[in-house]
Amino acid sequence: MAIADENSPSDGKVWGLFKLPFRNSGNSHSTTSSHSTHQQQQSQSQSQSNSHVQGSNVHNNSSSSVSSVARSLLPTRRRLRLDPSNKLYFPYEPGKQVRSAIRIKNSSKSHVAFKFQTTAPKSCFMRPPGAILAPGESLIATVFKFVEPPENNEKPMDQKSKVKFKIMSLKVKGPMDYVPELFDEQKDQVAVEQILRVVFLDIERPSPALEKLNRQLAEAEAALEARKKPPEDTGPKIIGEGLVIDEWKERRERYLARQQVEGEVDSV
Repeated sequence: MAIADENSPSDGKVWGLFKLPFRNSGNSHSTTSSHSTHQQQQSQSQSQSNSHVQGSNVHNNSSSSVSSVARSLLPTRRRLRLDPSNKLYFPYEPGKQVRSAIRIKNSSKSHVAFKFQTTAPKSCFMRPPGAILAPGESLIATVFKFVEPPENNEKPMDQKSKVKFKIMSLKVKGPMDYVPELFDEQKDQVAVEQILRVVFLDIERPSPALEKLNRQLAEAEAALEARKKPPEDTGPKIIGEGLVIDEWKERRERYLARQQVEGEVDSV
């Protein structure tokens, strides 16, 4: 087998045959490096994108939690307007059951149910204990309380009652019969309208609060008496033992009587 020397004319061909693979190898390495660099760039871009998405999600979650906290700190929108707004005035008469009054008005655009609660259910009760009010409708509720005699030589008007009353509200779909179970079935929708504290009034000393209380109590009594009256009877009148006076029957009797009179005249 002949071996080519340095001056052999095939030298360029032999080296040429070996140069081509090296050139291809260099290109392959360059291509591989370029591909690797591209992958690294894509990986970095993907990592940055993921970091941005995660940061965005964290920001959204943080904003959502902040919004929920902010909503919880906002005051509850009132459905009812109370008069008095945060107190129940009672005449101070130790050893007796006394009355207070409060006007409750639905100030929303929906039907609203309200309900009373007290920390002393054995010595206090409300009339009515609850009801459903149409938009703009109002009523005066009467609250009854037994006044305990003062203890330890305490001055009568210095006595502080620990009894509190709470009024809760619930939005309902429309007019319906009130039942207390409504508040148990929709606990999440129940709002505390107001917690009322007890204030005693000296009955021997006239005051605007005492005069207003007496007016509200009189109005509540008048409304109660009006509800007790039976509805007016607009149906047919009944006389005797269930005999109904019917207009058609009266007309028929008059017609027969007229026919009988005309028949007697003709016979004459």
